[in-house]
Amino acid sequence: MFVLVEMTDTVRIPPWQFERKLNESIAEELNKKLANKVVYNVGLCICLYDITKLEDSYIFPGDGASHTKVHFRYVVFHPFLDEILIGEIKSCSQDGVHVSLGFFDDIVIPPESLQQPAKFDEAEQVWVWEYETEEGAHDLYMDIGEEIRFRVMDETFVDTSPTGPSSAEASTSNATEEVQKKEAPYTLVVTTCIIHIAL
Repeated sequence: MFVLVEMTDTVRIPPWQFERKLNESIAEELNKKLANKVVYNVGLCICLYDITKLEDSYIFPGDGASHTKVHFRYVVFHPFLDEILIGEIKSCSQDGVHVSLGFFDDIVIPPESLQQPAKFDEAEQVWVWEYETEEGAHDLYMDIGEEIRFRVMDETFVDTSPTGPSSAEASTSNATEEVQKKEAPYTLVVTTCIIHIAL
């Protein structure tokens, strides 16, 4: 679920932090920049693990800050495919079941990946698994707040970097569409998972 990723970045330390130790200032700046952010094709950054190498620091003309190239390792949330996780049902809709891990909410179980046969109950706004037994079918509701076990099937990264308008007409006509269509930069597509334990 969590992996260490080796990264490189140039860190700017403002002059009023020169009295502090360089490693402390760099660690603070890296956490300000990366913690709780999604890095494209890497995952959700959690916190700095360690600094592996510091290169020379430079002060450029017109800027009193120091610029240091830093090699470091960062703890990143990036579950591998087929990994089984336990989360909590956040909400249900026609699109599927939305699951939260507490620190990460962009997990979707599409309807076709639910335990079958399943149906969406419009009145309750929950998905229902029609569990077959010898006595007949029983409705098992996927209530909000319930714990659910799921398997990671796919991941989707969306580049949410800002882009400039190509023309004046495009910016005015698409402005309202862009406000309404805000996608998560990192989404996990999962399937429900029932593990049978042999006793």
